[in-house]
Amino acid sequence: MSTENNDPETARAVAPWDARRVFEVALGVPAGEGNQVEVLRNGDEIFPAMLDAIDSSRSTVDLLTFVYWTGEIAERFARKLAERARAGVRVRVLLDGVGARKIDDEVLATMLDGGCDVQWFRPVSGDVGMGDAAHRTHRKVLVCDGEVAFTGGVGIAEEWAGDARGPGEWRDTHFEVRGPAVDGLRSAFLRNWVETGQVLFESGADQFGPQDPVGDTAVQVLWDEDQSGCSTTALCFLLMLRGAERRVRITTAYFTPDDSMLEEICATSARGVQVEVLMPGENSDKSLVQWASADIFQQLLDAGVELHTYDPTMLHAKVMTADGKVAVVGSSNVNSRSLSHDDEVLMALFDEQLVALLDEHFDEDLVRSSPVDPDEWARRGLIQRAKEAIGSALDDLL
Repeated sequence: MSTENNDPETARAVAPWDARRVFEVALGVPAGEGNQVEVLRNGDEIFPAMLDAIDSSRSTVDLLTFVYWTGEIAERFARKLAERARAGVRVRVLLDGVGARKIDDEVLATMLDGGCDVQWFRPVSGDVGMGDAAHRTHRKVLVCDGEVAFTGGVGIAEEWAGDARGPGEWRDTHFEVRGPAVDGLRSAFLRNWVETGQVLFESGADQFGPQDPVGDTAVQVLWDEDQSGCSTTALCFLLMLRGAERRVRITTAYFTPDDSMLEEICATSARGVQVEVLMPGENSDKSLVQWASADIFQQLLDAGVELHTYDPTMLHAKVMTADGKVAVVGSSNVNSRSLSHDDEVLMALFDEQLVALLDEHFDEDLVRSSPVDPDEWARRGLIQRAKEAIGSALDDLL
């Protein structure tokens, strides 16, 4: 890493940039060797892999999700979970009390009637305090038999079906994991499940055999929970930004970084690192978030950050890569909720082939995206500026 810049305010990168050791020391969690990680893109790849894993389960299925809504895919998951429960598999489903509130009654009944243990994470009712209502679990985790796990951005709803061919088929990235890292994702489920007051482990169902190496990827599994100070998500993103020497690529569904993270992104670009941000465009599912995001475009563009908006449909993926060396993936967006409010789960992937694949996907998404031109943005009209002011005023609530 270059050390030519002696100004402490701008020479902010970590040196030397050994990404794995930096993450291990800063986060206090060793990366585990011997994992196999498959990148799954969009519902056409993600949902069949998850359903096959459930169908193949022999002893346990644990599903934690922020979003479980409606549609044919929601019904398919419910039927498959109920089928395995009837076959004697212990099936636990944990739904966020806010994120999954749109679930169909029939879908819920299918799981309950089939013998699934369905619980709600911090259900919102008259006797729940505002703190519980605000702090959600945004994690997406599926673990089958303690042997295969999935995490990423996808929710269980019709919006995620298909292959991002149009506005009705959201663009997302999910990950199938085998090997020692499964234990970390299993723990992320259990840390939320314990709040329900239900039994954590059952003799004859839960297995605790060794996780044999099955691949070549080193993985660090990390979680965020209610806390004060710098969150795990914020620290992961900060390490990527401060450590990068050449390039940082950010894909996020909701881009409203807090002031500290915004400063880091701008500082990274200002010291000569190429910073690219890919976010939803006109098909965003949350207009207010889009307006709040646009409010910071000028500051980012002035710092040299390259901004792109995804055109075909809602972009819901959460991926950050740095220098072709390391990727941080999972459920966290670059927004105030993920940075300071919600329970999240992340994986740091130390595998240059995997990172290259994620960068390849980024390049393919850029072909279907529009760059934010600095000159055109400077000439934007009064209506757009008014939307930004509204979004900025409501940013803390988004």
